[in-house]
Amino acid sequence: MNKPPLLSTVMRTLHYVNRSLLFGSYTWACCLLTVVPTAAQEIIHLPAEDRWLDADFEEVYHIGLPTGERWEQFGHVSAVAFDGLGRLYVLDSQIGTVFVVGTDGNLIHQFGQQGRGPGDFFQAVQLLVMEDGRTVVIDFLGRAYKLFDANGRFERSVRFGDPSFAMIGEHMAERGSNGLITVTIQPTNTFWSGEPPKWPDPVSRPIERVSLSGDEVVYDTIVEGYSPPLQPPDGGEFRGEWLPRYVERRPRLHWGSLPDRRVAFSDSSAYAIKIAAEGTGVTRILTRPFQPEPIPGDDIRDWKDARLESLEERSDESLERRRRVDGRWVRPNANEERRRRRQLIENTQFYPHQSIVWSLSTTWNGKIWVSRRGQDGPGAIDVLDMEGTYVGSYSTETTRAPEAFGPNGLAAYIEYDEFDVHTVVVKRLPLDVN
Repeated sequence: MNKPPLLSTVMRTLHYVNRSLLFGSYTWACCLLTVVPTAAQEIIHLPAEDRWLDADFEEVYHIGLPTGERWEQFGHVSAVAFDGLGRLYVLDSQIGTVFVVGTDGNLIHQFGQQGRGPGDFFQAVQLLVMEDGRTVVIDFLGRAYKLFDANGRFERSVRFGDPSFAMIGEHMAERGSNGLITVTIQPTNTFWSGEPPKWPDPVSRPIERVSLSGDEVVYDTIVEGYSPPLQPPDGGEFRGEWLPRYVERRPRLHWGSLPDRRVAFSDSSAYAIKIAAEGTGVTRILTRPFQPEPIPGDDIRDWKDARLESLEERSDESLERRRRVDGRWVRPNANEERRRRRQLIENTQFYPHQSIVWSLSTTWNGKIWVSRRGQDGPGAIDVLDMEGTYVGSYSTETTRAPEAFGPNGLAAYIEYDEFDVHTVVVKRLPLDVN
């Protein structure tokens, strides 16, 4: 069912909740549950032992060296993507320009710039490329998805919706269609004017298809991801605080688009990768026997101490900036505001378990790259097949997940040095992992 964009995105948003959040103890088994239509769910238990893969990938080309041609001396490479012919699209968000690069690493053409004209960008934040080369650039401050044809010619804009509120999450181009997929409940950019909206706690985290066929964006839910309850057990409320962070290390919703229009996602602290399609919900769950562990008390104390130290370093002037409380503009007293923020930090609640899944991405031929937690960060990258095969694992000491996968094994990595010089390296991965 199609939904108005504001209702679809805001009503279920975790970032805009004015409630104190308390958790009891959760068992990891509950994380296998997802709110979906009734459907047979095949659970595939993958082996516990890692099978290590060789990460010696062939380098195809690299661009962006400071000694390269003028066009490739990038300011800030914020996104890369491939089309069906293996051409690479690079968004330099510092100048609002998309560069289209051939399979030999040479520039084919470029389009876009910062400005107010047709096809210009106020703030280009995301780049999506369809298989046929059509491109969508999300212009956040311009409040629109801007569509370009395969030759980089501007076609039209699709508005976000409510002009007083905008919230954008990560997007992916959906294979086999002209649409995009997103999860707006984990926004990367937000804008509002007037009083911030206050909405009930979300009951799920939806993965949504983005329709750009009209003048205004429309969202349609593919599958509802699991959302831990946020309602405090005593029914208490915390009023007047915007963007609260009461629950740290809560399981994020990691997801990716598969070539048959299904999605793969992880919505819990468990190692449970779910495969779902619109209308049928989750039909397959891929698991490995790794158990979530409690968050160490020392980690929680270190987190709070670091934020308390940062708070004490803030000037009184910065704490006295006006803000809206219960519909009124107020200028806080610095001492009272510092005391209030100390209390917020000390009262921050933590999710009871550390999530095993660190990140998830999907390839052109249906492989799923799952980065899982180690002792002090990512531990390994597992490569799974969407049909339920464990291909093997990469050590994070030898590689990381690419920023973009492409056809015929192509993969792009964004790199930068100590001087923040951005380059893009394109490699060719074995087809059994891409």
